[in-house]
Amino acid sequence: MTFSKPINVSAQKGDVAYYTNDPDGEIIVKIGTILSISRYVMTCNISPITPRPDNTSFILFSKDNKANLSSLTGYFLNVTMKNDSDEYAELFSVGTEVFESSK
Repeated sequence: MTFSKPINVSAQKGDVAYYTNDPDGEIIVKIGTILSISRYVMTCNISPITPRPDNTSFILFSKDNKANLSSLTGYFLNVTMKNDSDEYAELFSVGTEVFESSK
């Protein structure tokens, strides 16, 4: 597919492309996996029986939720929290994510 405007920079090879012609976006058709992508051109693996999008179709994509996941990396973290207010203040919660990455 060739577009007249640049493709969203978040779209990448391996994502799944879809389209809709429905103004309410309730009917969405899977195009297929994105095989290659450049600034204006997206190539997808599309089944021969899948209806093709037309020039007015709204194209969208989704990412595999198993890929593109990330978490904090590094060896340590120092945090300093200050409250310079003269009024009473209470800290409700502080959270972090910790896991052993190697031994």
